[in-house]
Parts: sequence; C-alpha cells; structure tokens
Amino acid sequence: MADFVGAVDQGTTSTRFMVFDHGGNEVGRHQLEHEQILPRAGWVEHNPLEIWERTSAVIRTVLNNHGLDAADLVALGITNQRETTLVWNRRTGRPYHNAIVWQDTRTDQIAAALDRDGRGDVIRQKAGLPPATYFAAGKIQWILQNVDGVRAAAERGEAVFGTIDTWLLWNLTGGVDGGVHVTDVTNASRTMLMNLETLDWDDELLSFFDIPRVMLPQIRPSSDPGRYGTTLRTGPLGGEVPLTAALGDQQAATVGQVCFAEGEAKNTYGTGNFMLLNTGNSPVRSKSGLLTTVCYKLGDAPAVYALEGSIAVTGSAVQWLRDQLGIISGAAQSEALAAQVEDNGGVYFVPAFSGLFAPYWRSDARGAIVGLSRYNTNAHLARATLEAICYQSRDVAVAMEQDSGVPLDVLKVDGGVTANRLCMQLQADILGVPVSRPVVAETTALGAAYAAGLATGFWQNTDELRRNWNESERWSPTWSDEQRAEGYAGWKKAVQRTLDWVDL
Repeated sequence: MADFVGAVDQGTTSTRFMVFDHGGNEVGRHQLEHEQILPRAGWVEHNPLEIWERTSAVIRTVLNNHGLDAADLVALGITNQRETTLVWNRRTGRPYHNAIVWQDTRTDQIAAALDRDGRGDVIRQKAGLPPATYFAAGKIQWILQNVDGVRAAAERGEAVFGTIDTWLLWNLTGGVDGGVHVTDVTNASRTMLMNLETLDWDDELLSFFDIPRVMLPQIRPSSDPGRYGTTLRTGPLGGEVPLTAALGDQQAATVGQVCFAEGEAKNTYGTGNFMLLNTGNSPVRSKSGLLTTVCYKLGDAPAVYALEGSIAVTGSAVQWLRDQLGIISGAAQSEALAAQVEDNGGVYFVPAFSGLFAPYWRSDARGAIVGLSRYNTNAHLARATLEAICYQSRDVAVAMEQDSGVPLDVLKVDGGVTANRLCMQLQADILGVPVSRPVVAETTALGAAYAAGLATGFWQNTDELRRNWNESERWSPTWSDEQRAEGYAGWKKAVQRTLDWVDL
C-alpha cells in the first residue's frame, strides 16, 4: 500500500505541494509565488496558465527532492483560493481572460444593484451570502458582459466556468483530452449560485446574473470515494493517482484543525483572515454580518455547515508594506520592526483595500491610516499593521458570539502569519483569550490531504485524525481589560473613517 497522501494548496499569492504520512506529519513541500496583476485601482488578477505551470512545477520538485513517485501516493487532494473566477475554452484550454481574484472590486455596481431591487434578500436566503464583490457570480457576469465572444461560446457549451479547484482538476485529468469539469460543495457555496439546502445550482440565482447553466461544473462531495478522476501518466505526477478531495482553502483548514464537532472554531491567517465555526448539519443564518457556508461533505454523509467571518486584507497588508511602500524587505522583518516600539503610538491602519468584508460588508470603504503625528515612525506603522490583523479578527469573533451564543474560550490558529509570534501575542491581548497553534501550522494543505485519505480508507474516520492534532505553542493575554477596551475603541473609530469613500 502507498504510504503517503499529496495535497496541492493553490493560494492567492503562491502554490505549494505537500506530502503527508499517516500521522499527519509533513514529508515534503515546495512553494512558488505567482504574479499579482493589478491593471487598475481595485482590480486584482492572476494568470491561470501561470498557476497551472506553478502547480506542475511544485509537484515535480517535491517528488524529485524526496525520491517519490506516483506509486507512493494513495490519493491527491486539492485546496484553493475560493472565489477567484476564470472562464476558459474547453476545446483549446485557453482562458478567455485572466482569473478575477476574490479581492477584486470591479463588480461593485453589480453587487449594489442586487440589494437595490430585492434580489439580495433572495441570495442571502438561498446561498447564505450577502451580495458582494467577493463572490464568483458577479465576476462571471462581468466576463460574459465585457469579453468578446464569451457569451456566445458559453451558450454553445464551449466556454466553461471554474474556480481554481475546477481549473486544476480539469488540467490534472487531461484538460482538452477529457478533463473532468467538477467542483465540490464548499467552493460552489462561494459563488452566490448554489442553494444551501439542495446543494445544487439554483435556476433563480443563475437568472439574477444571466449565467447559462451549461457553463457550470458538476458539484461533488468534498471527500469523494468515487473519485473525481485520475491523474495522467503524462502529467506532473508522472503516473496515475486518484483525485479524491477538493475543498476551498478555509474549509480545508477547518478539517486540518479537526474542527469536526459543532461549536469548534479556527482562524486562518493568510492573504486574508478567515474564522469558521462548525454549526453542524443545518445552516445557521447570520444576523451579525457573517456568511453561512458549507464546511465540508465527506462522501455520502450529510453536509456540515459553518458560520464564517471573512476578512479581505491581513497578511497581504504586510506584503503591501514590502512591495508598495518598501519599508520592510520581507514578511519576517515586520515582526522585528514592530517590536521596536511598545505600542502603536496612536496609529491605526484599516487596510480596506477591497472594501470591508465581515462583519461590515461595505464595498464603499477604502484603506486609511489615521492618528499620525510627527512622532510616528515606520515601526509604528508596522505595529499598526499587525494590530489590524488582530482587530479585524476581534470584529469577527464578536459577531460569531452574537450569532452562536457561545463565547470563545480559546482560538485555534493556523497559516503563514502565525509564524509572527508578536502578532499572535497581540491577537491574544486584543481578544482576551488564549491563542493556540498546532504543530502543523499549514493546516490548509493538511485538511485537503485528510479529506483525500478519508475517501480511500487511508484514514478510517475523523477520530483517527483528532489523534494526530498536537499543540505547538500557546499565547495568553497580557493586556488589562482597560487597555483592551481602549485599543478596540480606537480601532472602531478608525473603521468609521474608511466608510463612504467610494460612491456606489
């Protein structure tokens, strides 16, 4: 029997391939960044062909570096940046346009119109989502309306839509030569097109965006014993491996953090921040600005749902300090720079580059740095950037407690930003609860591997996965209640300064 499970983790800024053993331990990994294409203010794009090339490269590198081949892998899972949207020609394999990234705000007029005429309420009820630029449906509509020839090709069945999981699955299973056109319930639940009750595309929702149903992939379970397909011998794995799992990145991290019981929550720190609370087998409608989403569906078992707080810009704010402002040379330097000062010096940074996501959902907001005086330095801005990550997470935690009635007693964290120990200490201080990081911090890839392995029997059940989870580090609050309240009040004032900046 093969000894390992592989996972492709295709994220907003990079693609990694990881291999795990039966204990959930990392055996190997490789990671490559891809270009962030910014054609104009508010627009964010990726080149789908570059993403496929990077995916192939990281797979080959891991196998070569560790002396592995396809025969060593029992299964392969995929996890991906979720709402990022692309349309390609199934006959040629060529995208009609760059992928439109989840952070992109070009569809703000489409989203605003949905709420003006009442369609937004139908979307909230059926899809569990507010009309927002974040989700895929408006991006598909934009491509159909603005790229020549796409609508006619879609109606002929030639132009097909997919989120990144669908694009990778199609290419891994043959592409133009019989590649499968599928997605899973978690990614489908981020489109504004899937009905949460039926777990299928909804004709009324499709009509709101004038999207031909024939464009859409088949919706399958997140962990599929029947497999989506098999990799090709001519592909990057160099052999046949069952493709048995796909989950959106935040749902995959929830599986990787073994949040299988109702009431368990995790927070992932990446390009953005995403806090998910397992709500069991019934969707819970949020009254506090959270999203209702599918958490996972393992084979024939009923779907499990979650409340989610999605924050657009957290880790990418640190990247902005590096790439746009040039005040740090790398993400790791943000910790050392921020540690040079004892507090933020009165500076707050609200990185609403894509508007504000949960719990505000204000696409008219834009980023602001407030409270500046001549006393302030780049160290204060670096600290304010780390604090912004934590304050936005507190906004979501407050909303989650209001919806669920369950107070947070510990926050499980994962993702790249958790390597920043100062940021994690600030998170504990700002929330007022302990923060716990597992041994395997890259739980997104681990969750995809778990889902793939469960489908094949490599792991028998979720109890077996729970036994793999171990804590690496814990941070406890050090701020006084007064300090915490004062800091949060300043943050709320800063948020108000970002609103009504864009006329919709």
